[in-house]
Order: sequence, then C-alpha cells, then structure tokens
Amino acid sequence: MKRRTFLSVTEAALMSGPLATQHVDPALIDYFQQQLEGHYRADMFLGPHDLIGTVSTQYQLIDKLVRSASGETRRGLLRVGAAYAALVGWLYQDAGDLGAATFWRGVTQEIAARSRDPHLIAYSLVNLAQVRTDLGDGHGVIDLCEAALDDDRIVPKARVMAMQQQAHGASLTHDRTAVDRLIDAAGKLVSRVDDDLPWGNACRRTPGYLEVQRATCYGRLGLGREAESLWAEVLDAVPATARRDRGVYLARHAAAAAGANEPEQAVELARTAAEIAVETGSARMRRELITLERAMRPWHDAPVGRDLAELLAPVTVRG
Repeated sequence: MKRRTFLSVTEAALMSGPLATQHVDPALIDYFQQQLEGHYRADMFLGPHDLIGTVSTQYQLIDKLVRSASGETRRGLLRVGAAYAALVGWLYQDAGDLGAATFWRGVTQEIAARSRDPHLIAYSLVNLAQVRTDLGDGHGVIDLCEAALDDDRIVPKARVMAMQQQAHGASLTHDRTAVDRLIDAAGKLVSRVDDDLPWGNACRRTPGYLEVQRATCYGRLGLGREAESLWAEVLDAVPATARRDRGVYLARHAAAAAGANEPEQAVELARTAAEIAVETGSARMRRELITLERAMRPWHDAPVGRDLAELLAPVTVRG
C-alpha cells in the first residue's frame, strides 16, 4: 500500500492526544446509534465509496468524545464507536481493499475490548473472520469463530453471526457436513434474536439470511444444482431496494447455474448483476463475476461465452 493511501485510511483512527476536554452529554450515544442505522440503510443503496469518508469522520468524532467522557457515557460511546469502526472496515472490504479492511477490523477489536462488552468482542472476532473468508483462509475463519463462540455470555445474534461465518470457513475446507450443521444450528437461534444492539442485524433485516449463507457455501463447494435451487428461492424474497445485495446474489446464482451446466441461464442472470456492479463500484460484486467467468470457461469460445465477455467488459474496465 502506498504511504499516502495508508495515511488516508488510518488518519481517522489515529488521532494523537490528549485532546482538549469537553462536556459529553449521554444523549450523544443515542444520536450516533440512530445515525448508524441510517448508514446501514444508505450502504444498501450507495455502495462503499460514497460512505467511507462520512462514516470514518463520524468515528473520529466519537473517538474524540471518548477521550473526554467518563463512566457509562464513555463505555456507551466505546460500544457505538466499535460499531462504526466495523462499518468502515466492511465498506473497505466491499470496495476490495482488504489491507484497509483488516486495519479497521483491528480497530474494531481494540475498541470492543476496551468496552468490556462480550457481545461486541464476539462481533469483532466475526468481523476479522469475514476478512479471512475473503482471503480464502478457512482454518483462520474457523479459529476466530470458535473463539467468539467460546464465551457463553454472548447474545443469540452474536452466536448466529459466528456460526454462519464458521460455515463459510467449513466450506473453504470442503466440509459440507459442518456447513449444514452450523447453518441449521444458527437457524434454531434466529427466533431468539431480540436484543436492541445497533450492529449485526442482517439476520433480521435480510430475507432468507441463513439460506443466503448456505447457498454461498454450496456454490463454493461446487454443488451447482443445490446452490442454484437455493438461489432461486432466495432471490424471490429479496426486495428491489436491496439492489447491491441482489446483484451479489445474482452473480452467485449465475455461477451456480454454470456449475449446473446451464450457461444460457448463467449469462441471463449475469446481465443485471454486471449493471449493478458498474453502478455501485462494489469490488465484492466484481469478485463474484470473476468467479462466474471462471465457471464459464468451458463455453469460452461458444456464442454464450462471447455474450458473457461482452457483458463483463464494463465491469473489467471499472475494476
């Protein structure tokens, strides 16, 4: 990473101190939590590049306030600050900058540890496991998720997040039995998710959340027919407003169709996914389309293969 880029990534998290003290009203905790929910919603529409600056600047303000706050106000700000750092890390991960994502996941873990909140500490470990998943390190994913699950105090939502992420690790180590076991176990806990924590609410917000994870794992395991069937069910329930998630799912569905020897369907599914990838600038989506491109190699010289290459050309230029 170039030094200038590294500085721009880290400057919001590395303010030197001590800073001038100021009064910190406890009501600011609720303010930042409400803003956070708005950022989650905006992320669904905008993609990473338009939000990184906004969210990291707000994290910087929270860090400044933490240095003046005390008691429960300070701990509350630490908890919300960890959630902001996690979102910055996710935005960098979605933008394809795994170095910056890893840095911010580390910031999340530090702030979570300082907050003494076991649920948030588990969440920070799952965040690190997400980066390990993108790096293809199945054993690293499993190690981190097992560490999160070791704490019996964590809320059901944190357990669901750790189990589904561990399933991704299992798929990277080619263990289908573990994938199904972990997803099924997480499914039994979803109805018990009733906390008011502002982070990690995808399991409540995303239709078919756990079947999305299962379908993704099946695709990674090369189970084309089974993955394709699951994706068809999942996509029927995804609202049009979740445009970027829909694009990712379409790309994964297309790869599953290619794995099931249905190249024409794969290209048709890829058409919309490619449009969304160009529109949002999501590196995650581009990565899924590259996976599709590899799955379509048997038809590289056929008309359907040439159609796919034409569809993906704008994505390659943007990437």
